[in-house]
Amino acid sequence: STLELCDKGIDMAVSDKDLLSIQEARQSVERAHEAQKIWGTATQQQVDQVCAAMAQAAFLGAERLGRMAADETGFGVPEHKKLKNEFASQHLWKRIQDIRTVGFVRKDEANKIYEIAWPMGVVGALIPSTNPTSTVINKILISVKARNGIVVAPHPTAVNCSRETAQLMIDAAEDAGAPKGLISYLTKISIKGTQEMMAHKRTAVILATGGSEMVRVAHSQGKPAYGVGPGNVPVYVDRSADLEKAARYIVASKAFDYSVICATEQAVVADRPIAARLQQLMESEGAYFVDETQANALRKALFHSDGTINVASVGKSPQYLAAMAGIRVPAHARILVAKLSKTGRDEPLSREKMTTVLGWYESNGWEAGCERCIELINFGGRGHSLIIHATDEKVIMAFGLEKPVFRIGVNTMGTLGSIGLTTNVMPSLTLGAGGIGGSITGDNVGVYHLFNIKRMAFETSRPPEMAMRSGTTPSGPVYGPAPSEIEAVVEEVVQQIIRA
Repeated sequence: STLELCDKGIDMAVSDKDLLSIQEARQSVERAHEAQKIWGTATQQQVDQVCAAMAQAAFLGAERLGRMAADETGFGVPEHKKLKNEFASQHLWKRIQDIRTVGFVRKDEANKIYEIAWPMGVVGALIPSTNPTSTVINKILISVKARNGIVVAPHPTAVNCSRETAQLMIDAAEDAGAPKGLISYLTKISIKGTQEMMAHKRTAVILATGGSEMVRVAHSQGKPAYGVGPGNVPVYVDRSADLEKAARYIVASKAFDYSVICATEQAVVADRPIAARLQQLMESEGAYFVDETQANALRKALFHSDGTINVASVGKSPQYLAAMAGIRVPAHARILVAKLSKTGRDEPLSREKMTTVLGWYESNGWEAGCERCIELINFGGRGHSLIIHATDEKVIMAFGLEKPVFRIGVNTMGTLGSIGLTTNVMPSLTLGAGGIGGSITGDNVGVYHLFNIKRMAFETSRPPEMAMRSGTTPSGPVYGPAPSEIEAVVEEVVQQIIRA
């Protein structure tokens, strides 16, 4: 029938697309592998010359690329994406430019150990839709700095801006002396093509930034993979905090790029004696506290019945979310805040919300605040991040010791502090969640994770004399029964079974 023919035509088209995508992935990885063999012989000066050229090109294109990302994905704020692009290019480059990635990188004369950098090979890079252009810049820069090749796999909803960013860096790199094919990107996007790129025998390591399912697939490829985990980030505000600063930072951080960075604050845990004042200060910064009826509407708008987030709500303004939920909020609102009492499956708004909605809890004392923060972390944010605003050293140190996370920002913005813009942690847009969060590292993934270290170890002490002598105890039956004895026992057991 006509319907059956149409169905077959659709299936064939999908199949053809997958085949083309798979073929492109294979060719891209092979080209990157061949180019990397050349790049692996580059000098430190050549490496740094290429990386500096790429960082400068990306920095100059930051505004255009940021606007492209916002227009194509519908997520976030163009001006904030520009800032992220600048962060991923020049800020990152300034931090890593003096890191040695060629030849001898450390000589420990006292212990007679020499360390030599050795590139991984080809990096397979998965790009998210939430931070596409900045993540492309970040991953290409650290991969090439470590003398690797890289193949970029854009998210299907961020294809054009990711390609444009990668091509900008390719042009700059090749003009500065990088071999052709060292950096490439997929143009025919499909799940099968991306999987082929990750599984290819020439792909040495995977950098997976994106949704939980794709990160899980990356970790199942049987090769090294640096993945991220969800960031259900609590921010505790202690009675000792600078409340004006805390209020300003929390609102600005949650509003930044409409909350698409995974390190953004997801719930305030306010120490009860200062809660009312903190609320007033946050309201003056543009926080709008919704009532329970409005909170119910937001629960239904942001999450499906199974607890998964409604993608249509990601990276949106408070006014957009209000329209989705059928409620009214002021035009000046920068974020929406919902007062909550529960944590877990019965409270959808206690989940990670990659949009401009923030949870609010009150706890009496830092010990109770600590417990609430742990509840939030365990409900979808293990290993990721936490923010604390306090001046009491005892409270700060207690939070650092007890929280099951690997980034603890103190008196800073969660969004910009965790990625390394307002703190001195390694600048990165791939934030590991450690073993407890399903990652192989809790670090901010950077250039150090993309090259191995060879160690030349010189003798520092003579071997024990016993190691140089032949043994005196005979080998054989003394260490176990002889084969003939084993055979006799087996035969006896078999005969017993037969007679039974």
